Amino acid sequence: MICSLLFDLDNTLYSEATGLENGVAQRINLFIADFFGLSISEAIRVRREHAKAYGTTLEWLMRDYGFQEPEEYFRAIHPEDEADCLNPDMVLKLILNNIPLPKAVLTNAPMDHAIRILDKLGISECFSGIYDIWFNKLVGKPHPGSYLGVLEASGFTLEHTLFIDDLPRYVKGYIDIGGLAVLKDEMDRFSDLPFRRLKTIYELDQILDQLNSSYI
Repeated sequence: MICSLLFDLDNTLYSEATGLENGVAQRINLFIADFFGLSISEAIRVRREHAKAYGTTLEWLMRDYGFQEPEEYFRAIHPEDEADCLNPDMVLKLILNNIPLPKAVLTNAPMDHAIRILDKLGISECFSGIYDIWFNKLVGKPHPGSYLGVLEASGFTLEHTLFIDDLPRYVKGYIDIGGLAVLKDEMDRFSDLPFRRLKTIYELDQILDQLNSSYI
């Protein structure tokens, strides 16, 4: 039986149609272009080719190029006005509050970004914990330790915690350590992948009903 919920943050707890995460990606590409002295198009190509072996672009820069200014990186890609495209989501708040399970957030972003997003959505109080990339010592999903450390800190158990994320490799990372995960596939991009999926986070209660019924 599912006894606790672990959520990704970006493009999971809000719609990708907001454009927020696209803005983050654009700022990352600009940072890479400046870092290497490349055009934006070349920066996109280099990042796609080399960063995919790592959990985050920052991890790639630190591991391969000795970059040691993560706070500079986060300031560049997470400006204070980044959440202006979001509005309070009272429907989501109601859904989360009506699910009587402890809930936490696991994000590869820094804490100030996570708090900014959750506050703008009006759902901060729905979560017992927020675990950011600093908590994981800048080595986040899909590294096994990023999930296991959060489970230990939150008091959740792997076998009874459902993880929800919008990126297949992060979902796979959780499944690979023996967990149960759901992929939020808003645009039906990953119908060929063997993951349980939901289109919107509003379907979460239905997914929980299906999963819990399988335990009976």
